[in-house]
Amino acid sequence: MAEIPWWGLPLIAAVFALVGAGVTLLVTARDHRLRTRSRKSRRWYAERKDAYVALMAAYERVVHRLRAGFTAGITQPDPDRYFDEVGPALMQVRLIASPSTRGAALAVHLVLEQLHNRSPAPGTETDRPFLELLGHVPLLMHEFEVAVREELGIDAGPPVAEPFAAPVPGGLRGLLWRPWRPPAPEKPETASRPGG
Repeated sequence: MAEIPWWGLPLIAAVFALVGAGVTLLVTARDHRLRTRSRKSRRWYAERKDAYVALMAAYERVVHRLRAGFTAGITQPDPDRYFDEVGPALMQVRLIASPSTRGAALAVHLVLEQLHNRSPAPGTETDRPFLELLGHVPLLMHEFEVAVREELGIDAGPPVAEPFAAPVPGGLRGLLWRPWRPPAPEKPETASRPGG
């Protein structure tokens, strides 16, 4: 039998230590990358959700102010107030939104902008177009909400139950040990014979 040299055992120990350190570095780097990706996706979702909620709230405030002003007899609202109120939220949405969501937000903005920058023609009835334009805003707001829900993956219904979240009959024992049962035999379909 060959004798192991005196340096063999320390060499094998050093090789295994280096391999263990390398595996540890790889696992740590992978874990760090996954955590960073998860953090970025959460931040992406939160930034968009906050921007969309801020813009929707600004739109709702403007519509409420327009309706209250119309009942008080104001048909020429202040456009500077509108742009001061909606401008920052709209710019943020324009920067981060997908094209469909951006288009829906800008459609609402266009109608509200028309309501604020109206110059009535002499001798025309201005109440009807104002109310018609104001009536379009909820429909466009709905389109904006649909685009936001689609982009963020928000489902209006309750969450779907996961397949393994259902209680297992028999508790933990039923989950770990289930007796094997042969599949039920299929019943052959009997076809009726013509003339028989």
